[in-house]
Amino acid sequence: MQTLTRQNLEDLLLGAVILGAGGGGEIAEGRAMIDIALAAGKTFDLVSIDEVPDDAVICTPYLLGSITPINAEEEALYTGLAESDVNPLLQAYAEFQDHLGTEFYGTTPCELGGSNTAAAFFPAAMHGHKIIDADPAGRAVPEITHSTYYLAGLPAAPIYAVNPFGESFLIDRVKDDQRAETLVRAISQVSRNTVAAIDHALPMRQLRDVLIPGTISKAMRLGEVCRQAIGRGENSAKAIATAGDGAVVFTGTVSSVTYKTDQGFTIGEMTLTSGTQSMKISIKNENMACWLNGKTLATVPDLICLFDTETGQPVANPDVVSGQGIAVVVLPAPIQFTSPQGLSIFGPKYAGINSPFTSPLEISG
Repeated sequence: MQTLTRQNLEDLLLGAVILGAGGGGEIAEGRAMIDIALAAGKTFDLVSIDEVPDDAVICTPYLLGSITPINAEEEALYTGLAESDVNPLLQAYAEFQDHLGTEFYGTTPCELGGSNTAAAFFPAAMHGHKIIDADPAGRAVPEITHSTYYLAGLPAAPIYAVNPFGESFLIDRVKDDQRAETLVRAISQVSRNTVAAIDHALPMRQLRDVLIPGTISKAMRLGEVCRQAIGRGENSAKAIATAGDGAVVFTGTVSSVTYKTDQGFTIGEMTLTSGTQSMKISIKNENMACWLNGKTLATVPDLICLFDTETGQPVANPDVVSGQGIAVVVLPAPIQFTSPQGLSIFGPKYAGINSPFTSPLEISG
């Protein structure tokens, strides 16, 4: 077991933003959760999969919704609904344990990202529980179905959800993870586009061979590499490409960026230019695909990660603005998603591209 220091946690969140590939939530939101727990004297205790007993019950807390702020017209829909004084994640975690009649051993995030990784850590720390060094995605993903849980056929239900108004929802039975995604996202759409949810509450014996091991440590390592590169005045995008077995595929200036919220997702695209060269990136919460001079260069499940060329910091999609200098890094997908089954749920077709998956890293390597 490793009790994470504040620096460990900062590195971890920074690495999670990188592996968020544009999505996974804002680091400020993740940092706020970490701050609350540390101020309360709580610790963040990281354990490997091998340290967890077979009968220990693990769960996956997360935040689901659009990653763009709601507008004034949407905000007006919630007039008269006061936000709860209790954090929705903490309410869901406590009430779900009561419903199950079981105390959780610990948590694993549903994905890696600035807020959703911390969303799993926060309730665990506040309850004195463990954080498992693993997750079912190895990156940020748009949907519940984009996980090794789904690939392994593990049931998401029961699912416990709480919205910002303190309203709670128990989904006791559900057809499959695709239906679970639809139901939880529907709750989000009438809850200021965000909901805290917990699913896949299962004993470790069912999860041990399903979770992707070491992903939290990986995020912490990449965050440290990024921080140190920035501190030395080096090119952080190149440092991450080297450390993550990826490649810097483009550096340019944002010439246009558009977003809209559609069915609970942030949908959009951005264009970068450098001289006569251009890159277009499509977005569905995360970066789905990129085209160099009109030709497909990279698609999910590979990670398309953005770095501000001035600050060296990784950039989440809501923070991209016109005129910003951006370096684009492609990192390799977890192998679980490059299998035929993995690509069938989270490959080029999901990004709207009707061609086989080809990684630019394989071509360059």
